[in-house]
Amino acid sequence: MVSLTKFFLRALLRLLYKVDMSGMEHFHQAGDRALIIANHTSLLDGLLLYAWLPETPVFAINAQVARLWRYRPFLVFVDLFTMEPTSPLSVKSMVKFLRQDKKAVIFPEGRITTTGAQMKVYDGTGLIADRSGATLLPIAIGGAQHSNFGYLRDTKMKLLRFPRITLRVMPPEQMNLDPALQGRARRKAAVATLEAIMRRLSLACYDFDTTVFEEVLRTSQLFGKHRVALEDITRRPLRYGRLVTNVLVLGRFLRRSTQPGAHVGLLLPNVTATAVSVLALQYCGRVPAMLNYSSGAKALLHACAVASIKTVYTSRRFLKQAALEPLAEDLGAQVKLVYLEDLPACIGISDKLLGLLRSLYPLAHYRRVARHISTEDPAVLLFTSGSEGAPKGVALSHRNLTSNFAQASARIGFRSDDIFFSCLPLFHSFGLNVCCLLPLTRGSRIFLYPTPLHYRLIPEMVYATNATILCGANTFLKGYARHAHPYDFNSLRLALAGAEKLHEDTSKAWMEKFGIRILQGYGCTECSPVVAVNTPVEHKAQSVGRLAPGIQAYLEPVNGIETGGRLVVKGPNIMSGYLAQDASGIIQAPATTRGAGWYDTGDIATIDAEGFVTIIGRAKRFAKIGGEMVSLSTVEELAGVTWPDFNHAAVTLPDERKGEKIILVTDCAGAHRKSIQETGRQLKYGELYVPKDIVCLEALPVIGTGKTDYVALTRMLQDEQTA
Repeated sequence: MVSLTKFFLRALLRLLYKVDMSGMEHFHQAGDRALIIANHTSLLDGLLLYAWLPETPVFAINAQVARLWRYRPFLVFVDLFTMEPTSPLSVKSMVKFLRQDKKAVIFPEGRITTTGAQMKVYDGTGLIADRSGATLLPIAIGGAQHSNFGYLRDTKMKLLRFPRITLRVMPPEQMNLDPALQGRARRKAAVATLEAIMRRLSLACYDFDTTVFEEVLRTSQLFGKHRVALEDITRRPLRYGRLVTNVLVLGRFLRRSTQPGAHVGLLLPNVTATAVSVLALQYCGRVPAMLNYSSGAKALLHACAVASIKTVYTSRRFLKQAALEPLAEDLGAQVKLVYLEDLPACIGISDKLLGLLRSLYPLAHYRRVARHISTEDPAVLLFTSGSEGAPKGVALSHRNLTSNFAQASARIGFRSDDIFFSCLPLFHSFGLNVCCLLPLTRGSRIFLYPTPLHYRLIPEMVYATNATILCGANTFLKGYARHAHPYDFNSLRLALAGAEKLHEDTSKAWMEKFGIRILQGYGCTECSPVVAVNTPVEHKAQSVGRLAPGIQAYLEPVNGIETGGRLVVKGPNIMSGYLAQDASGIIQAPATTRGAGWYDTGDIATIDAEGFVTIIGRAKRFAKIGGEMVSLSTVEELAGVTWPDFNHAAVTLPDERKGEKIILVTDCAGAHRKSIQETGRQLKYGELYVPKDIVCLEALPVIGTGKTDYVALTRMLQDEQTA
């Protein structure tokens, strides 16, 4: 029976905060001895749990917090167990209490979040969970951090008087640590397990069953229309209010000029107009197809044919500045080109007035007009890099994107006061989803820069914009380190590496010159893209970090490779599927022998006991020499140690004696085989990892994302061999 006090408190909280409770069946599954763990969002947390839990468990609370006067009104309703999270006596007392088949609530973070992201998890909570043998019952509290009882006042986030609050009771879990683990190793494993649960709680707080544009509208509502959302090299900031108005105005025109559900090509650089165009197409139920202008006319025409793209929006100024006019001529023979410079004449005063009027109530308007748009509908079409073969069309749904935004945010903890320096091209999943759409849905400011190749200018622009987050591929980060002043990256809070393997010499250069540890992550277009990433708190050198919450994985054995296997993943972020190559419009959903929804990344990886993923190399990037499998990525790493200030790429060619031979291509003019052979001996590499030949070039060919263009390199070497 619910007590009278609980009844009235629950009614009041439901009236004020529209509290939505779900998963209560899991509470009863937890049994008598249960440790209830919840994320700490506000002063309301204890009241919410007291009011909705059918029993009244004891609340474990930091003794220092319990003494503060501002907490006392919120503690009168509950039974308290005051403890010091770092005190062994407090831990023993709580363990003893739980072993009496009792229930207790504890906040592993020990304090209310001040950033909106997960805070530090104390070791004491992990010890309690392990030694008590209690069932762990996670409860996710969402929305309360936005109230006046939260601690987000310094984040420039607009606090709401009565935000909607959700309580999600998750399935109960057991600690189940390896009995062989003892002492410090066991304590570390217990805390890691608890941190993983907390990340899943963080993910559960996000409502990602929504569209991308609705997420942007919610963010605009939360932070206010005067908050700056975007800026580009014109240095004219675009605020959320103006962004939404521009999307509504342009979207009305696009609705008239394109067919419902049509795939509409965008051939545009990193400017605010591109972001507006993407959102405008999503708003009116069309699918933006991001075209890679660095891939050449043949690849672009193939992409348009596969995706049945009839119309492409581009810019005359961009085509001229990027010397892409010949490419546009070839493209114009197959599709209709529409230039942004011509749109002002097509958009009438009625479009502008109606867009302005709708911007006064954008969320209500969008929900009305977007009733036919499902979160499972394609939100964007992207094309794989094609660094090792023909590009494939990848359909990512709204739910794919919004779930990956939530997964990345739960893993990294992006802050609303962050400034993203976005120079990765928006036709790439890393550039569009991580460096543009994600921060737009989190209230972070974005500075769009047209190319990542300006190694001298970008460090200066990072310094000028006070950017806090910079993302890039190893090739780019190495170039910035070579040319930047030691103070240029002083404002950076995070430097994230992806798209290709981060080399040790690049990490070392950044640490020595800027005092910044680059956080390596891993993803792919098909995964929206984030799969795993290191964080400032959870980091392991040479790895790509732990998997993002909500992602399952297994390793598929590969013949000839003893360590690791093909990484296969599943989660809400995995693509809807590939576009059929026959231009039928059919989306071929991913599947493996384990069933639908599993995606084979094609990368050889290992996953250690702590959950850290290490990528050994692409399955396609192994040479078979005399029956032995040799990783070409390892050959490149060996070359990087031998000549650390240069770029290297290893490819294979047929060999009559051993089946294949490895050719190293480098931009180090003085590279000789004897040098790398000597390095290999010192580092105890086998002779198979020493390339058969070395070819020196002035510069290695790269695609727009910074990856080495192995297709072009292999073709060049094949032509030389047959010449």
